[in-house]
Amino acid sequence: MGACLALCSLASCASCLCGSAPCLLCGCCPSSNNSTITRLIFSFFLLLGTLVSVIMILPGMETQLRKIPGFCQGGTAIPGIENKVNCDVIVGYKSVYRMCFAMTCFFFLFSAIMIRVRSSKDPRAAIQNGFWFFKFLILIGITVGAFFIPDGTFHTVWFYFGVVGSFVFIIIQLILLIDFAHSWNKVWVENAENSDNKCWFAGLLSFTFLHYALAITAVVLFYIYYTQPDDCTEHKVFISLNLIFCIIVSVVSILPKIQEAQPYSGLLQASLISLYTMYVTWSAMTNNPSKSPCNPSLLSLVSNVSTSEPSADSTAGPVQWWDAQGIVGLVIFLFCTLYASIRSSSNAQVNKLMQTEEGGGLGGEGVVGQDGMLRAVDNEEEGVTYSYSFFHFHLCLASLYIMMTLTNWYQPDTTTQAMQSSMPAVWVKMSSSWLGLGLYLWTLIAPLIFPDRDFN
Repeated sequence: MGACLALCSLASCASCLCGSAPCLLCGCCPSSNNSTITRLIFSFFLLLGTLVSVIMILPGMETQLRKIPGFCQGGTAIPGIENKVNCDVIVGYKSVYRMCFAMTCFFFLFSAIMIRVRSSKDPRAAIQNGFWFFKFLILIGITVGAFFIPDGTFHTVWFYFGVVGSFVFIIIQLILLIDFAHSWNKVWVENAENSDNKCWFAGLLSFTFLHYALAITAVVLFYIYYTQPDDCTEHKVFISLNLIFCIIVSVVSILPKIQEAQPYSGLLQASLISLYTMYVTWSAMTNNPSKSPCNPSLLSLVSNVSTSEPSADSTAGPVQWWDAQGIVGLVIFLFCTLYASIRSSSNAQVNKLMQTEEGGGLGGEGVVGQDGMLRAVDNEEEGVTYSYSFFHFHLCLASLYIMMTLTNWYQPDTTTQAMQSSMPAVWVKMSSSWLGLGLYLWTLIAPLIFPDRDFN
């Protein structure tokens, strides 16, 4: 009897894995929309690939694999058995490049398949919202194939793909942060006006002050540790320009004309954007190939140990995979990925940029299917609430961003088998911060330039 029940349960799970998203996650999200659950599952695929990449890049992983008898080339051997696996490929930056290459190809494939899907009645919508087991097999298959790619120029070429894709993804992250701050400010202001509770205004003021305090503290620390009185001109320019730009957008956001056109525009959004801009500035400076004294490592700052520029004939030391800016970047990436999956924005400008519709987030009430299982609501019969193709393209760019973040934006040198910082990474991050600030400034002044258009 128990075996029969187990088989029935297994069959139910198998039908869910091969079926639709509402069946797969309805036990956890019984009152969610089909569109939200689908995005969460695809985001889980991305996070799973990120976790695998993190494990592959952990310090000492290659040493541990070499201890497995008969596994790694040059490792512990078993008499009569030849070691086949090149552990230099399956761990370290090479593994991250291949894992993220597989995820990029996977999401780009679905981005191409889902072009111009208008509603869930489109046959391709069934592929988008179901067949999860087969999708997982496809991802595994592409990943396995990626590890057989010959070294050659693959890493160098894919590095530049990562740089371009990360540039676009940083802009998307900034747009999502703008949208999050806008929604946050609007909800709390409406709650304060409807309930006459001043605690909401106090909360907005507190978070605004916190964001500006952190941003100003960052600027001070940048000038202290990342500049020198007679050196580090580039860093001085980067810090000063972004400080001036942040002051400009903060002042513009509270101008009377702007407030009249956009009542929910305020310093909360500007403070969050300023803080994120300072993070991008810090991240760019840490990728400057010039190390000491313009680019001290965080370890040297904490332990008060001076670093010196290595000589040309010195042996390259171990690559520092993990640093503070990389960890912060992963945290921001996780937040933006989750927010992009469940967002329900009322900002028409952001919805147009992100190819989504208003009210496309969590909501709805579960329905009971013919099989008695509680299922989520198919809220896309009349029209999709987000662009399937753009969502996958966003995850495609996120895969490239993860690749660059985990490898600390180092450029692989195939001639010396070393990892080196590069100026393209610096300029990509700085230019993305400037373009992001420009986009935010445009969202503020656009209603004044085009008064006949609806920007609410």
